[in-house]
Amino acid sequence: MKEITLNAQARSEFGKKASREIRRQGLVPAVIYGVEKNENGPVSTAISISEKELAKLLYTPNVYIVNLVVEGKTVKAILKELQCDYVTDRPVHVDFYQITEDKPVVMEIPVKLNGLAEGVKAGGKLALNVRKLAVKAPYTKFPDTLDIDVTSLGLGKSMKVAALSYEGLEIVTSKEVVVCAVRMTRAARAAAAQQG
Repeated sequence: MKEITLNAQARSEFGKKASREIRRQGLVPAVIYGVEKNENGPVSTAISISEKELAKLLYTPNVYIVNLVVEGKTVKAILKELQCDYVTDRPVHVDFYQITEDKPVVMEIPVKLNGLAEGVKAGGKLALNVRKLAVKAPYTKFPDTLDIDVTSLGLGKSMKVAALSYEGLEIVTSKEVVVCAVRMTRAARAAAAQQG
């Protein structure tokens, strides 16, 4: 799985006023939820990260393991939640979860369709319904993409999550979710009607 390194700074100011001031400086307030826990849940570290640094992670189709460098220390994490301004669409807050090699985490991995479906050869159109699937595993097991062979997918047929399995990964997305389907096109319907 691809990794990306981002530089961040620890922050000690909290609350709406402090967050506004941080954003005014071109930074985004963020929190790293650690693997250690106390009576309140995971131990968290408040950080701020420049919008430019964050753009490397956000505006890409790839999913990354993030190496966050804070005050000279590197923390391996995944992006867990992103809040954006509903008007400007700029990031306003980010949550990261620290990860370790032995503890499984849930992450959304992009789906990649491989092969020429039988239904497409017959005049249908292949549609990808879900771009990412949630999987659970230690981060070292995550692939860059979840490859799906669609060669045998016929006209009017679909593939559900239940039909998929990957070694070392547990698919968390509901088994009933349709990942892809070969839809009938007008041309395919007309051809079928002429044969019938």
